[in-house]
Amino acid sequence: MNLEKIEKLVKIIENSSMLDFSIQEGDVKIKMSRRGSQGAPAAPMAVSTQGVDSAADGLDSEDEAYITSPIVGTFYSAPSPDAKAFVKVGDRVKAGQTVCILEAMKLMNEIESDFDCEIEAVLVSNEQKIEYGQPLFKVKKLED
Repeated sequence: MNLEKIEKLVKIIENSSMLDFSIQEGDVKIKMSRRGSQGAPAAPMAVSTQGVDSAADGLDSEDEAYITSPIVGTFYSAPSPDAKAFVKVGDRVKAGQTVCILEAMKLMNEIESDFDCEIEAVLVSNEQKIEYGQPLFKVKKLED
């Protein structure tokens, strides 16, 4: 079994509803689990932001923005299942502060805010599958 075949299997499992999977080919056996331990987070990733479309939302505030996903993956609001969420509605976040973890290819990526802001809404739920560019948080930018 080569690396390309293993990568394809991981992608198939990520996009399915299976919780556990195992395969044996010759003397090679692979077992995958979606609910395993989260492990150590990967290096923090830069967060892209997107302004709110004032016409669509009926808002005229230039301070409003979204924190969006820089990758495709699974959203985690806390560092572990029994820990408190990184942020909640009403929290003030500093630039560089971790707001969530996105799991992609079994790597835990800490997502950080790239500006000071206040969380106005959490737009996704824990363990939800996330697409690239999908809004994760509605935020209000704070002045320095």
